[in-house]
Amino acid sequence: MSTSSGTSPKNDANAYAVETSPRRRRLTNIIAVIGLVASVCAGFLGNGPTLWGLLPIALYALLSLLGMDIVIATVIALLSGVLVAQMPPLDIGALLGDSLADQVTMIGLIIMLGSGVGEILKVTGVAGTIVRGVMRVVGEKSRSAVILGVMVASLLLVASLGTLAGALAIAAPILLPITARMGFTRSATASMMFIGGCAGLTIAPFAGSNVAIMDAAGIGYLGYLSYGAAPLAALSLIMGLIVVPWMQRRTERADDFHSEAEVGAATHADVPNAGTGRATAAFLIVLLASVVYATVTTAGTAFPLLALPVLGVVTGLASGLGPKEIIEHLYRGASRLISIFLLFWLLAGLFITIDKLAPFKVILDMYGESLAGSSPFVFTILIALLGWVGVPGATAAQVVLLDKVFGDLAAHIGVGVGAWTIVLLFASKADTYGPFPNGNMVGAMGLARSSNLPNMMITGWAVLVPSCLMYTAILLFLSP
Repeated sequence: MSTSSGTSPKNDANAYAVETSPRRRRLTNIIAVIGLVASVCAGFLGNGPTLWGLLPIALYALLSLLGMDIVIATVIALLSGVLVAQMPPLDIGALLGDSLADQVTMIGLIIMLGSGVGEILKVTGVAGTIVRGVMRVVGEKSRSAVILGVMVASLLLVASLGTLAGALAIAAPILLPITARMGFTRSATASMMFIGGCAGLTIAPFAGSNVAIMDAAGIGYLGYLSYGAAPLAALSLIMGLIVVPWMQRRTERADDFHSEAEVGAATHADVPNAGTGRATAAFLIVLLASVVYATVTTAGTAFPLLALPVLGVVTGLASGLGPKEIIEHLYRGASRLISIFLLFWLLAGLFITIDKLAPFKVILDMYGESLAGSSPFVFTILIALLGWVGVPGATAAQVVLLDKVFGDLAAHIGVGVGAWTIVLLFASKADTYGPFPNGNMVGAMGLARSSNLPNMMITGWAVLVPSCLMYTAILLFLSP
């Protein structure tokens, strides 16, 4: 899981903490107060169905875009909705209770569990073994083989852990000595790790944003792969084989190479223990079985709640860890993302409140006939672009917000399941590649010891542009 903000989180206790200037904080505080006052006034004008139900959504988007902590922005938006709906205290308590059982909150819990499993894979050495195994298969005889190996290793590890930054942090100490021996520059190394990691995040079966897409579109994992995820992952690897050599030629004259001190210590990192081989085999078998089961049975959002703990426990036991140690590692990993769970709990309450206010019912009643004649293709392009540049927050939250706001409208217009899957996937993933710097770019750069942000942005755009063309063509084909 990653944030969509271009600023890296600074506080481990809050996955969404970003640094903003005092002037920006004052501006967001003023807007929040104005929004809440407007919500109080709107409450006397009607409590549903009402177009005033759009006020909490607009306030949420504006505050988040201006850099307010997204959890705080969600609290303010929820409070705005409660004020518009004029809910008494007892109803607010019932709302928060209902939110705990909502599917949106479930996605937040899935993200937390995924982080716990990631901690298990790290301490048991399974993550490092996966990376080494890939590099042994591809070998180090040619630069092209190493480029492909680094991208595939990053892909597999990110897909297994469901997080880009955490997976690349594990892979970097293993990959850097290999790329340094082959003479790759820092920028070229960062490019191949970033492209491979992003491709892995796209196909990760239990990543929070991907679970949210499958739940929102009502589609299984196989359908999710075939419509949107697999084409993007394949395109990313193909473009990587073109972009990385070009980046190498661009930077090798600038003395952008790793020093021995930078990669020397990494050669001794993450040494596997005696049980790592068993743990890796157990993890891969259970993961494959889980994906196959979820695909065959079209398991819903709840399945990862079982699959992820089973993955962590089986892997830990196979490596020789005791039950107490396994639980401790799961707790440690999951506790880092408690802010994400709280965010999704609050989002669930916000969406329940907006459903109560029913602003989109008013819109459909007013413009339903004209919307029915709208082009599904144009609608999907507009919503995808909105998600790309205009909806802030975590990727899974972006998916949930877009579907809650526009899902019924899309169905009314005639947007199919495949097209809606692509819209949500593009909206949640495209901002990772550009147009602006973001946490994933900066994270990959830092792990590769690179400091050239323009080169990383070029890498992102080199994947983003053909992706836009590819998805436009697919949407045109899928639109009636």
